[in-house]
Amino acid sequence: MDGVVRLARIPGKIKKRVWIREGDVIIVVPWDFQDDKADVIWKYRPPQVNWLERKGYLKS
Repeated sequence: MDGVVRLARIPGKIKKRVWIREGDVIIVVPWDFQDDKADVIWKYRPPQVNWLERKGYLKS
């Protein structure tokens, strides 16, 4: 949302359970010491994305 392209690291607990593809809606937390890198902490499923769009949290 902030317009910065970041290289994101997927932690092991997420990597083993969830596939992340281009176009998925995810939450990332930028690193404090390197703004161009981040950690993935959550991936939204399609029904969750639809709900977020309906409520106005995401713009299509």
